[in-house]
Amino acid sequence: MQNQVETVIQVKNVKKIYRMGTEKIFAVDDVSFDILKGEFCCLLGTSGSGKSTLLNLMAGIEKLSAGQIIIKGKKIHRMNESSLARFRQRYLGFVFQSYNLINSMTALENVEFPLVFKRVKAKKRKSMAKDVLTKVGLENRMAHKPKEMSGGQQQRVGIARAFVAKPEIVFADEPTGNLDTKTTMEVMGLIRNIAKENNQTIVMVTHDKRLAEFADKIIHILDGKIQNIEIRRDVSKSENEVLEQNSEGMDSKPDISPDTESSINSKSDTETKNNAESKSNKEAISNTEGNEETKSDTDSKSNTTAKSSKTAKSSKGAKSSSGRKNSVDTKSNVDIKRSKDTGSKIDKKDNTDTELDIKINLDDIFDMNEKIVYPEKVDTETPLTEDNTGPMSDIASTKE
Repeated sequence: MQNQVETVIQVKNVKKIYRMGTEKIFAVDDVSFDILKGEFCCLLGTSGSGKSTLLNLMAGIEKLSAGQIIIKGKKIHRMNESSLARFRQRYLGFVFQSYNLINSMTALENVEFPLVFKRVKAKKRKSMAKDVLTKVGLENRMAHKPKEMSGGQQQRVGIARAFVAKPEIVFADEPTGNLDTKTTMEVMGLIRNIAKENNQTIVMVTHDKRLAEFADKIIHILDGKIQNIEIRRDVSKSENEVLEQNSEGMDSKPDISPDTESSINSKSDTETKNNAESKSNKEAISNTEGNEETKSDTDSKSNTTAKSSKTAKSSKGAKSSSGRKNSVDTKSNVDIKRSKDTGSKIDKKDNTDTELDIKINLDDIFDMNEKIVYPEKVDTETPLTEDNTGPMSDIASTKE
């Protein structure tokens, strides 16, 4: 049974048309999809595919030509600039590729800035800003200005600023486009972990398929149209339902890239080979010990037989009934002693086999977690411009 999960974003038959003279360019062409609460959604496409234009339409930065965009039950395409500013302030957060930090402010002040518009008291907003900067690993950089920090550190400040007010929805436009591979992985991990902790919805634009692997849903876009929608994890299912599916053999294979899967398989083969060699060596040692025990038993039996023959020979010819009785008693005692020794050695061998089996089973367990290596950045797409519609990003940021 599926849980009732709120649909926070609805995009219905959305179009964005730019005019260049007499020619019409469809940047977004009749696009429709839904995004659930707590879902990490990725808009994936090449440069010029229309993914950034679609993100700007969803954030109210650009005006659509046709269709509807409904966020939290509000038709944002019908809002004026003042209403949009209040709506963004209440529900939305933004992570930009170019950081968009205020150079005259410290990291702490940049993160505090959105809370000023929410009229949070100075003491509380300073505490909130410090907490989120600590989460992103910048507890020692709070007093530094943007020009005194690296690109990765500036992007961490941008992430802290986007999440400090705990918005329900965060829009991220190529958030790792200006970062190296190692920092890209760290930043993506921060975004995913913070959003998961607070059950926030993420809408991210990227051209990189490997970065898209962080998402629960991937919407593939080409030439302004949706090619297909890939569901990697269904957020409407509870953890118990996921566990039940895994126990039945469904969805038990993790979503990983082919390179990572090849590396895991290679590790599995190596582990299996090592376990087999270890098991073979242990069996050889066990067989050697068994041969030594058998040899020891044979020597003991020979000595016992010789001793018994000697006793019988010494008592041969004795005509008293007590002599025959002593010979029978001696033989009985020897048989009893041999039986006890043999039983003890059999039990010891069985225990050794049991211990070997347990150790072999434990050796078969290995860690399948692998790190995903991300490629170097590529040029980001250049958004199209419209003759009769100027850029609205500056207006939106000013009103906020």
